[in-house]
Amino acid sequence: MDFEFSGTVITVNIPNAAALLAAVRQRLAAGQGFALATINLDHLVKLRSDAAFRAAYAAQDLVVADGNPIVWLSRLARRPVDLVPGSTMVIPLARLAAAAGRKVALLGATEPALQAAAERLQAEIPGLQIALQIAPPMGFDPQGEAAGAMLEQLQSQGIGLCFLALGAPKQELLAARGRDLAPDVGFACVGAGLDFLAGTQNRAPEWVQRIAMEWLWRMASNPRRLLPRYAACARLLPGQAMRALRQGRAA
Repeated sequence: MDFEFSGTVITVNIPNAAALLAAVRQRLAAGQGFALATINLDHLVKLRSDAAFRAAYAAQDLVVADGNPIVWLSRLARRPVDLVPGSTMVIPLARLAAAAGRKVALLGATEPALQAAAERLQAEIPGLQIALQIAPPMGFDPQGEAAGAMLEQLQSQGIGLCFLALGAPKQELLAARGRDLAPDVGFACVGAGLDFLAGTQNRAPEWVQRIAMEWLWRMASNPRRLLPRYAACARLLPGQAMRALRQGRAA
């Protein structure tokens, strides 16, 4: 499934969770870095207007569908992919790091959330090495000097997997920069995944997720912040559906 904005093509190149785990397992075993992005409709809105975000997304090695609308669009394009929410992949990815003997870092969120997430991960995964926990200050700039120092620290300390919980576009921008400054580190952009583990944010109940209404549950929990975001997504969706249909006809 491809998305194109201003000449930049973004491809969902990992079709399902099994393929993602296989790709990450191989890279961790080989000591190879990577950047993982989890695309959704909100990202598509940002990609349309943000050139730096487009460049960062183009630098991601692995892209999965994090949102049912992306899955539906992939079916229209006759290039179907499964739903792989980044937040649900934190524990499976951390298990791979532990199995490979690679150290893990948590970057983003807040210090209390990182501590709680680390405790949850280590309880779930015996032997997991969480070597760094970094909660950037307010106003953190992924292109700034402090970010560069963080990336160099990840590289020098031999981190194999770094979970980025900064939200879009900061986490994708930092992951893309990390491919240059920390080439041996695997970066996984997981949004609120660490907050969910920590319990500082609550994900929708499973029955809501099963009927693909998590977006409505989230909007009801914070309408002032999320209503404008989802309205922008709704405006974008018809055009993306038409493009997907054209891809499907050309397939």
